[in-house]
Amino acid sequence: MTAGTKLTAMVASFAIAFIWGTIHEPFPDVPMDQEDVVLDALPPLPDWARAELPDFTNAANTAEKKAAFFSFLYPRIALANTRVLMQRDMLEALERKDELSTEDKAWLQRQAKRLRIDSAPGSAEMFEMLDRRMDVISPSLIMAQAANESAWGTSRFAREGNNLFGQWCFSEGCGLVPLHRIEGASHEVASFDSPYESIRAYITNINRHPSYRALRNTREQARSKDKFPSGDVLAQGLIGYSERGSDYVREIQQMIHHNNLGYYDKQYQKLVGRDASVTGLLQLATGDESNLTPGGIAKNEG
Repeated sequence: MTAGTKLTAMVASFAIAFIWGTIHEPFPDVPMDQEDVVLDALPPLPDWARAELPDFTNAANTAEKKAAFFSFLYPRIALANTRVLMQRDMLEALERKDELSTEDKAWLQRQAKRLRIDSAPGSAEMFEMLDRRMDVISPSLIMAQAANESAWGTSRFAREGNNLFGQWCFSEGCGLVPLHRIEGASHEVASFDSPYESIRAYITNINRHPSYRALRNTREQARSKDKFPSGDVLAQGLIGYSERGSDYVREIQQMIHHNNLGYYDKQYQKLVGRDASVTGLLQLATGDESNLTPGGIAKNEG
């Protein structure tokens, strides 16, 4: 049985057991076989992923606040990345097929729209672009940016909107209006149902925005050599994230080093290295938060 068939069989059985209608309804009155599974119907999020941001302002000291922040954040980053890997498995399974079904092409088209790829469904160009943009982000980079952008989870946008990265939105009522928004501006700072959703939106943004092409190229080169790029290295591709440019990049890199966040990159590599099978990924994506919690908290290097 090929990896693609195994994935489809596992997804089908899980769909029956957990009723995947919360994301996509299965095709009615049709057997859930390889051709009929809705491939982008990832399993429902575990309940713990929907938790709102804790109050970090009550921490006894800075070290305690940092430890609590990272302990809360890491499992959600690992979950988001794991679900991306499940989608990559689906993508690779379709790329190996001799002929794509209508449903296959529709799934590819949906992913292409989400990741802003304008190529013919099933074309070599689409597969190449999806492979480049449908990938994980190093936990250390996500953690450093979340800490920087949300003031360690204590900013107004984090507390009131579960927004850890200051993501903007552009429709009235989509988020929180900045207190010092310039006259004539219409943007708001997006609100999310949970910090997990903010993390997922951040990953999507990094994976599709043209400003972060250099970051994606670095990641692709590392993957071609079977390596996992560190957050420190990927941070070099964030020149366009802030108007501060290279100063912002250096600040993020310093946060990664000072807080020893490379520890979490290594923990995630061990996690997916141990559980990268179809069954393993599914268990990680649907299991308890403790399954994604590293054995210990990183010690401050400073």
